[in-house]
Amino acid sequence: MTIESDTQAPAEKETGRIEAFSDGVFSVALTLLVVDLRPPLLAHISVAQFWDSLGAMWPAYLAFATSFASVLIMWVHHHTIFRLARRPDAPLLFANGFLLLMVVLVPFPTAVVADYLTTPAARVACFFYSSIFVVLAISFRVLLWAVLRQCVLSMPAMQKLRRSYRLGPPGYLLAALAALFSAWLSLGIITALWFLWAIVAVRAEPCEQ
Repeated sequence: MTIESDTQAPAEKETGRIEAFSDGVFSVALTLLVVDLRPPLLAHISVAQFWDSLGAMWPAYLAFATSFASVLIMWVHHHTIFRLARRPDAPLLFANGFLLLMVVLVPFPTAVVADYLTTPAARVACFFYSSIFVVLAISFRVLLWAVLRQCVLSMPAMQKLRRSYRLGPPGYLLAALAALFSAWLSLGIITALWFLWAIVAVRAEPCEQ
């Protein structure tokens, strides 16, 4: 989404500190995701057991890849939304703080899924994971509201932005409900959703202001 150059520079000056801080939080969240990828502990060191142990860690790889992609795409959308922000008022600061709170929580449910995906508690772990993303999607809607209330967009452009994020909360709620029946179905829905968000980010058209 683009804003005319004559009005973009002041907005970047006013919100630059918030964006820099937010980028740092996203970077920390992405880095923490790799903490759960630990070297295997071998009872008897051998080449075969080493490769078997690495292969047995596939739930951690899957959880890491899914969460890394999700946080990365969230960062892209956060950048897109903030290109419309005009000033760092209180609603924007609190809305952004709410979103960042949820972002830094992502490594925790990721670790839960990695540890319990192959156990009888897999569905509960995926339900917890999906539930975090439900609140995360809501936090994005709140941030979008805080930004749109201070920028001057035409009604069609504003409606288009709102429609882009409308599927977030119900989509992840569906994933949470699906986890009660199948952990893999839940993870499949989440994976499909971040594919959707990636497409939305790539195909985002400029909004006239």
